[in-house]
Amino acid sequence: MTISRRTFTVGSAGTLGLAAHGLLKPAFAQSEPVKIGWLAALTGPSSAPAVGFNRGVMYAVESINAAGGVKGRKIELTTRDTQGDPTKAVNATQEMISAAKVHAIWGPTNSGEALATTPLMARAKMPNLHPCVVDSLIDTGKFPNAFRMAPSNTQWDDAVRNYALKILKAKKVAVIGDTTGYGTAAAKASVEACKKDGAEVVYTAQIDATQPDMTPDMLRMKNAGAEAIISWSTSTGMAARLFNARAGLNWDVPFVGHPSLGSGEVGTLIEKPANWEKVYTINYRSCSFDADGKLPARTQEFLDKSAGKIDLKDTLLWWVVSGVDVINLLAKAVETTGSTDSEGIIKYLNGLNKYPGLFGSYTWTPTEHNGYPTDEIVMGLANSSKSGALKLAPGY
Repeated sequence: MTISRRTFTVGSAGTLGLAAHGLLKPAFAQSEPVKIGWLAALTGPSSAPAVGFNRGVMYAVESINAAGGVKGRKIELTTRDTQGDPTKAVNATQEMISAAKVHAIWGPTNSGEALATTPLMARAKMPNLHPCVVDSLIDTGKFPNAFRMAPSNTQWDDAVRNYALKILKAKKVAVIGDTTGYGTAAAKASVEACKKDGAEVVYTAQIDATQPDMTPDMLRMKNAGAEAIISWSTSTGMAARLFNARAGLNWDVPFVGHPSLGSGEVGTLIEKPANWEKVYTINYRSCSFDADGKLPARTQEFLDKSAGKIDLKDTLLWWVVSGVDVINLLAKAVETTGSTDSEGIIKYLNGLNKYPGLFGSYTWTPTEHNGYPTDEIVMGLANSSKSGALKLAPGY
């Protein structure tokens, strides 16, 4: 079946990763399943990333199980929809640790939730992989069990700010975020970094992602003289309404920022395609088309294998392949150590050196759990999505 936005249970088969590379062998004996918890904001205003991650997770789980599991042990996925609510995420985390007794947890996908759940997992010594970017979430002293599967917000912010100031040559910028814990922290850090680099921040605000009309905020940014808008929000609805409001003001100011600006879902929410022009979003070399319109070989191989099995029209490819990577990584940890013991999984992750994932190459050590390489971060044309991948933005 095709994995789409509305499909939240394990389904489909045939992933690139462990099964495709022969890392998992058919098993002849069944035993306790490998239990993975998945904290996913599948609904709510910040659901776009988790929906994409979920498609990759389901695809990888079904593929590994179809190939016999991990040394005969099927993967059992426990998914909880946190709706982007830190309280729900905390409750789900406690349930997974005490009742479901999972062996590792993937997520949450929003930093506001992870700020609440990460200490809980640390106390339980629960292996935790997440894609949340707030820098303080990774601290090997406080949270020796937490590993970041994506860049930090500093890495993101550097890419966005350098593009706005050096490529677009903007001297006056507006910096906005939504009202979530992530949006607040990311906007604050972005403002400080822009000022440090000599830009004039003429407007900054935290915007309710659910408000129906963004025109008042856009008008204030225009009147302040913003030459570029730096946006930090996971909400695709907020992005689309901002773009529509910009068009209504007949203003061609560029947007630069969070990956959600380029999610295919934005294309279904804007009033006309032209409203999505001059929008530049964080992306990655693994999920970018080069000047000849080609993807990296490993990425193209995955797309060929998954064709017709995963819906990529309204999401981002990097969200999907990250979901594939995390399941494959945890399965490889269990296969290598022969155990679902938390110490063994953490030890395995601490020894990874340039692990060749679909999304990127991961390297972690006991003292460094930021594992994503900066040189793989690029900016993409938000409205250029094809199979969830984007064209490189001008300047690369």
